[in-house]
Amino acid sequence: MFFNRELFLSETEKMNLAVPDGAADRFEAYARVLTEKNKVMNLTAVTDADGIAVKHFADSVSILTLGIPQGAKIADIGTGAGFPGIPLLIMRPDLKLTFIDSTAKKIDFINSVLNELGLEAETYAGRAEALARERNFRESFDYAVSRAVASLNVLSELCLPFVKRGGAFISMKGAKAEEELADSGNAFAILGAMLEGIADISLSDGFERKLIAIRKTGETDKKYPRQYGQILKRPL
Repeated sequence: MFFNRELFLSETEKMNLAVPDGAADRFEAYARVLTEKNKVMNLTAVTDADGIAVKHFADSVSILTLGIPQGAKIADIGTGAGFPGIPLLIMRPDLKLTFIDSTAKKIDFINSVLNELGLEAETYAGRAEALARERNFRESFDYAVSRAVASLNVLSELCLPFVKRGGAFISMKGAKAEEELADSGNAFAILGAMLEGIADISLSDGFERKLIAIRKTGETDKKYPRQYGQILKRPL
């Protein structure tokens, strides 16, 4: 057993999320591929069955509690080993996912998982700040999602340019969410967005997840995003 499906089903039940037929088997297959590949490639520090069920899978699908509409077009920015995008797609194959990561080997891994699970999505190896300037990416997604560890004002500059007006950037944060929010209001305003709300998710391992929804209210000036070094040196 590569993941604890009973624990996962308990977590999703608490979130009032229905797990479709066959999804648990796909999560099991994903956990197996993740665990095996992790032996030769640094994908995750979480490899136990309970941890994968809660810290990766249940945490990722918590985004669905926000009421993501049918067929929504979603960019998973800095997806790494496929979180939150692959769990979202397992639960909701109707979603149009695009996986973006700067590390080509991680995108290769995601492609192998998608092939294993029989799921369809777009994948791109490249830096978010470069892809966000391309016509077929810029302001063309209903949602951008990210579980990356960068600060919220940095992530906002990287992610909001992908989101079309009326869409939203959903940032998955932990204990420092309020502190990061206090430093991000200026970034939201500059990038043509505003804070819509924060959803609190309590997981069984004691982790308190905060889903920060930032609504895109206008267009993002074409000078954003800047080069990554500039973003880090002078965050908005």
